[in-house]
Amino acid sequence: MLEQTVTIVANERDTDQYFRLVLHAPQIAPLIQPGQFAHVRILPLKDALLRRPFSIFQVGTDTFSILYKTVGKGTAVLSRMRAGEKLSVIAPLGHGFTVPENGGETPLLIAGGYGMAAMFLLAQRSPQKGIVFVGGRRRVDILCEKEFAAIGWEVRVATEDGSHGEKGLVTQPLLKEIGNRKSEIGNRKLFACGPTPMLKAIGKIAEDFNLPCELSMDEHMCCGVGTCLTCVTPVKAGDTWEYQRTCTEGPVFDSRAIVWAANK
Repeated sequence: MLEQTVTIVANERDTDQYFRLVLHAPQIAPLIQPGQFAHVRILPLKDALLRRPFSIFQVGTDTFSILYKTVGKGTAVLSRMRAGEKLSVIAPLGHGFTVPENGGETPLLIAGGYGMAAMFLLAQRSPQKGIVFVGGRRRVDILCEKEFAAIGWEVRVATEDGSHGEKGLVTQPLLKEIGNRKSEIGNRKLFACGPTPMLKAIGKIAEDFNLPCELSMDEHMCCGVGTCLTCVTPVKAGDTWEYQRTCTEGPVFDSRAIVWAANK
């Protein structure tokens, strides 16, 4: 991990409240692995003590990008920043996804809303093409379809209001795919990022069908480097369980390790 002041290359609206931020960071970019995140301090926010964590979306030779949603004061200020302005960044952080081996399991990626951001680099670096299932409340919450299709992935969409793709939760098309291809089930692996209720449902599906599964846990972070212990996740430890830090031991965990009954 490195702490650096980096330059904004572009910061453009994607859909509705979603923006794509591209940062020039030639020392950080080569270090990034799928599922890792960046901890960002927005320099114009003089009164902000805490950085904000963002999943890393795309990586170039000397750049990386973040896909974010404006949800509060910090991201509202960030959305108004322009090319040439500076941000303070600590990255890459966290334990990311396991990239599938050549000839290994076929990956099935499941994302809720801007959870898509954490999945793209995994899809890009996977030697096997698979299917990405993306869910959201409305059409404007469905992101990155073109990017996944451009690298040869099939995209299946579900929206709760039925405005795009199948109407319902993202677990519905996933269950259909698993049910329709039971003969191939032993050669598949699930990867997911999104809100906690969705992750819990994916973990249950993985358990029911005995599928390997990695989950990027959605926990609020403060320090981002394992010091403050505010982002802990309960995981199995022998016959009992313990808390592990989502920012360092995670955000990606094996779904079999999560103790959902103790999850706050």
